[in-house]
Amino acid sequence: MVFNSIFFIFCFLPVFMLIYYLVPRKLQNLLLFLGSLIFYAWGEPVYVILMLFSSVFNYYMGTELERLYYDDKKQKVNLIFAIIVNLAVLVFFKYYGFLLNTIGGITGIHISHPELSLPIGLSFYTFRNLSYLFDVYLSKVNAQQNFLTFAVYSTMFPYTSAGPIVRYADIEEQLNRRIINISRFGIGAELFVKGLAKKVLLADNLSALYAAICGHSQMSVLTAWIGILTYTMQLYFDFSGYSDMAIGLGKMLGFDFNKNFDYPYLSTSVSEFWRRWHISLGSWFRDYIYIPLGGNRVSTLKQIRNILVVWALTGLWHGASWNFVLWGVYYGLFLLLEKFVLKDTLKRMPGWLCTIYTMLVIMIGWVFFSQTDFGALGHYLGTMFGIGATGFIDSTALYYFKTGFILLLISILACRPTPYQYFRRLLRRRPAVALAVNLILFALSVAYMVYNSYTPFLYAKF
Repeated sequence: MVFNSIFFIFCFLPVFMLIYYLVPRKLQNLLLFLGSLIFYAWGEPVYVILMLFSSVFNYYMGTELERLYYDDKKQKVNLIFAIIVNLAVLVFFKYYGFLLNTIGGITGIHISHPELSLPIGLSFYTFRNLSYLFDVYLSKVNAQQNFLTFAVYSTMFPYTSAGPIVRYADIEEQLNRRIINISRFGIGAELFVKGLAKKVLLADNLSALYAAICGHSQMSVLTAWIGILTYTMQLYFDFSGYSDMAIGLGKMLGFDFNKNFDYPYLSTSVSEFWRRWHISLGSWFRDYIYIPLGGNRVSTLKQIRNILVVWALTGLWHGASWNFVLWGVYYGLFLLLEKFVLKDTLKRMPGWLCTIYTMLVIMIGWVFFSQTDFGALGHYLGTMFGIGATGFIDSTALYYFKTGFILLLISILACRPTPYQYFRRLLRRRPAVALAVNLILFALSVAYMVYNSYTPFLYAKF
């Protein structure tokens, strides 16, 4: 089940919310747990068992880590065991075929293997549960003694399938005591509508435009750049829209989740971009990989090693393909470049020029992200810079520029905080008009969902 579906919006969500608001507070966690299982099992009837196993196993290991607090050796052994089990499940389902194909490519021996479907949200809930275990081990949080409470954290449907990676410490108190009222419901509903509009009205239309452009085997330079600009916008509205919907649903349920995107395309450096994009994932790798490796408190060579390790792993997290590893290393190299070479230069440059530089790096980076085949990757990058292109500009480029201009313009404007700031002012001054705007956006989104059955979610494979 996905948020941008007629069934979820008009069947599952209203029925669940009605019951959730009517039952006694002491039963809300039980209802949230059962509702989350139904939500997940709707699309993953078999893999819901895997998610339950993850919840039971990590709940037990959390209590064990706390019980062994005064026995450092046993505690560390249990933590390592828990990490191995969690990563073994992740590697088996997500990287099994990738590893065998890689071994086959190196040795020249074809290793036949069955194709395994990736459980939706596996990377998200694995990292979520690992962060809980790390925090218990580091005594940042107390182990949760009530299984139902932990299971709610582990399986909650707003962030189960697509993030953000919510940490236990951030919602520990809210798991048992949370504010639930009509005002918070309204704020959450507004966030949900905002995210739905981003996903359905912008990302899905951008997806169709990008698919049409990529359907051409030969492109001009301008066509290739229009294509990657389209993908750049699509990916942002796809994932940030889903994150907004998740945060909105959390607010409707009484939870406050941290924001996952902070207008990343306004960044004036690649470093700043990664502080604004997929914030929950970036902070996870920083706190649980980069800092334990030594972070910035080590020699320059080790800092370089730490950054490259983190970004290779970040790339691999995004997909079981070498292009994602290359994408991660690409960003790692730019972060190193900014840290050790360009830092002072970027400070002296005008802000608008820094933004142009950053966007060029980002757009080229998304080519690595979008093209899993190295041949297609090389061809697309070459076309962007005139290698193998049909020319700088052609009739195809002009066609897509004309047909996609309004959509791309709206998308670029929607990447900025100005429209949302204006809407907040409108909400304070003329709440009826703001309500009407939300209703129009909701109606348009629903109409588009009815009309268009193809609504891909790019991060579903993660």
